[in-house]
Amino acid sequence: MANRITRANLSDPVTRYVHQNFARLQVGQTVAEALDELREHPPAGRVLYFYVVDGEGRLRGVVPTRRLLLSSLDTLVVSIMEPKVIQLPAEITVGEACEFFIQYRFLAFPVVDDQGGMLGVVDVELYTDELSQLGEASARDNLFQVVGVHRVDGTRGSVVSAFRHRFPWLGCNLAAGILAAFLAGVFQEELSRVVALAFFIPVVLNLAESVSSQSVSISLHLLRDQAPTWRSMLSKLWSELPAGFLLGLASGAVVGLVAVAWLGERRVALCLLGGIAGGVTGAAALGIALPILLRLLHLEPRVAAGPIALAAADVITILLYLNLARWLMA
Repeated sequence: MANRITRANLSDPVTRYVHQNFARLQVGQTVAEALDELREHPPAGRVLYFYVVDGEGRLRGVVPTRRLLLSSLDTLVVSIMEPKVIQLPAEITVGEACEFFIQYRFLAFPVVDDQGGMLGVVDVELYTDELSQLGEASARDNLFQVVGVHRVDGTRGSVVSAFRHRFPWLGCNLAAGILAAFLAGVFQEELSRVVALAFFIPVVLNLAESVSSQSVSISLHLLRDQAPTWRSMLSKLWSELPAGFLLGLASGAVVGLVAVAWLGERRVALCLLGGIAGGVTGAAALGIALPILLRLLHLEPRVAAGPIALAAADVITILLYLNLARWLMA
């Protein structure tokens, strides 16, 4: 296992490094039957976890060693297993698998296909032997950076270091704010003719930014539980779009009703409804997709995703709102 990472490119599929030497239990067995089978056919490697599979080889759960040893012999394995198993999808890379070891500190993870079929197990030696041989701090940093973990956290660095790390991403918000101001200038005629349009720009942008921040938080939380893939990003994107649209439609309707009740401006209300609905939908999609995309590109999503998502949400929303105003007010 020595020099595993040196020989294995971090972009290699993790399936190249799975092994079959793991303790396998059948879902229909009793504890007595499971122990008898383990004695008759002991795994060739170390026994780290007891994985439960069904007749078709699909992963169903994991049994803690203590439960297996202390449960009554006639107890069914399925009744003592943990059904929720943190597992690695077959399409992830070695680098993404390393993130799981760093985050969860488990000694091994099962690797499964799209149908839940267990392809094997990858254990912690996938990267620990290499780490023990990286004597230079810079070399260790390089490896951790590739798998998305920084050795020195921003809260423990100097003020200058924290500034240099965070300001470039904050520049996204500065650029978006300046661009939004220029865009408002492009639509000066519409804003001059219907001043009420300008009244609602802050609330239009704030709604999009709020939903974008929510989606970023959801996406970052999801990244803690599973490795990102292009397929998972598309799946979560399609599930977030309807939610974003409903949030935008409801918010736009409320603000539009306020515009009608306050100013009697029906066309402004329509601009608000369309601009907020479209802007919030786009903001939700950006918020859910950006952290996953950044992780897939081996960038740190916790620092970068928020500013980028907020900046893009501002630009998209102001363009939708003011273009709709130009069309309706013509």
